[in-house]
Amino acid sequence: MTSGIGSDPLAAATAVVEIAESALRTAVATLGGEAGADEDQVVAYDLAHAAAAAAAARSMLDYAALGDLERDLACAFIAETLVELGGRIAGREAAWGVEPGWDSAARGFLAAYRDPAFLAGLCAQSGPTHLDEDFELVRETFHRFAEDKVRPHAEAVHRKNLDVPEDVITGLAEIGGFGLSVPEEYGGFASGTESDYMGMVVATEELSWGALGIGGSLITRPEILTRALVKGGTDEQKRHWLPKLASGEVMAAVSVTEPDFGSDVANIVTSATRTEGGWVIRGVKTWCTFAARADVLMLLARTDPDRSRAHRGLSMFVVEKPRAEGAGFVLSQQGPGSGRLEGRPIDTIGYRGMHSYELAFEDWFVPDANLVGGEGGIGQGFYLPMQGFENGRLQTAARALGVMQAAYDAALAYGSERKVFGSAVIDYQLTRAKLTRMAASIQAIRQFAYRTARLMAKGEGALEASMVKAYGCRAAEWVTREAMQIHGGMGYAEEFPVSRYFVDARVLSIFEGADETLALKVIARRLLEGAR
Repeated sequence: MTSGIGSDPLAAATAVVEIAESALRTAVATLGGEAGADEDQVVAYDLAHAAAAAAAARSMLDYAALGDLERDLACAFIAETLVELGGRIAGREAAWGVEPGWDSAARGFLAAYRDPAFLAGLCAQSGPTHLDEDFELVRETFHRFAEDKVRPHAEAVHRKNLDVPEDVITGLAEIGGFGLSVPEEYGGFASGTESDYMGMVVATEELSWGALGIGGSLITRPEILTRALVKGGTDEQKRHWLPKLASGEVMAAVSVTEPDFGSDVANIVTSATRTEGGWVIRGVKTWCTFAARADVLMLLARTDPDRSRAHRGLSMFVVEKPRAEGAGFVLSQQGPGSGRLEGRPIDTIGYRGMHSYELAFEDWFVPDANLVGGEGGIGQGFYLPMQGFENGRLQTAARALGVMQAAYDAALAYGSERKVFGSAVIDYQLTRAKLTRMAASIQAIRQFAYRTARLMAKGEGALEASMVKAYGCRAAEWVTREAMQIHGGMGYAEEFPVSRYFVDARVLSIFEGADETLALKVIARRLLEGAR
């Protein structure tokens, strides 16, 4: 297969990625400084997503060197990436700073690797992951748990809007799912090496393959609290909470978002006021997932009443509470406090099992010992969970991978069995080309997630975590939509799990950083700042 810009497919693919990256650099320079992300939001948004796609394409170049199938999947993905970039630029060349025909050198490559016969010929070949032996064992362990323990509950929980079954929680604790990021000295499995992040990505994908709401998302919340405690907790707090988080004895929820501010965390108003022996919490939080079942809430509250201090006036607390059930709850405090905590469930179209809540705190008492970092943690609440949130974005990309893989598997199986007009659905060229594009996208995001995990293990990769989240979650919507379409009318029926994958995928671009906020306030800004 020749490309038109060279006879070596890998060299040609590299040249095409460089064409895309050159256009992106030109756009960054044209857009200007940090203000460009606010003044030219349409272009900045497209730039952010295009940069994320190009980073995924760059990750596939290493994958392409591992074999012929890997090379062909990489070339198919890279060709689609350039076409997608061309669609974003078309008609806006001046805003991007590029000349018409900027991609002309890649025309031969596109003709070769977007050829329908080529794509159809790759059908049902999704490519190996190339995990090493240790991570392959992690993958097999969590895949088996997802298949045996998570999937049997998934449909009933989704259709009846049930709570996460307790046997899923206890089973996940038994195989160490809650201790992946807890340091070994506190009863977890984290060794401070690359394996911590890679293990989390691999485990999260497999659990999400089982089910998003009662699988992959279960380990996200304790992960965020764990990283905050490791970064800024006192020695006593680490000794007290980390072993309990690792064992699953304590389940955590994250209570940060507020009704009027969403992703604008710096302006939250829920207050924590000093009182004898502790703090009194007053205010309303929303989209607190798993709040009923959780034993503790990782709460971000304003300890400095001066709103002008924005994020510098925030502190973090570990808020203890009794367990409750998913239908909503009202809790009254006993002991030193006399507070009240009401949880109103927010019904959602998918992502069921953990339930999300609006929480109203009325004079809820939190002891001094639960202020993360002690007195030194006052004003640090915005910063403490940042690493956890960045890893949460990487985890969300892994959750998207699991949902996509489940949808792809379902589409491949259904297409092989279902006959239309005398032939199996999979025998049609259009179906085969769709499945190849789906497989190539999944593998590209997977390899990008692996690369990001390696970077984060070295203290880098914050931008890449945002990119893989943004790109992977949008891709999950497309993959699950196409999987649903391959099912035809039955894809719209609840009796087939592909309909659940579709509605579950839709939430991924909303939580852990809404797509628009992530693209404009994080990715585009960092790209523009880096060009100054």
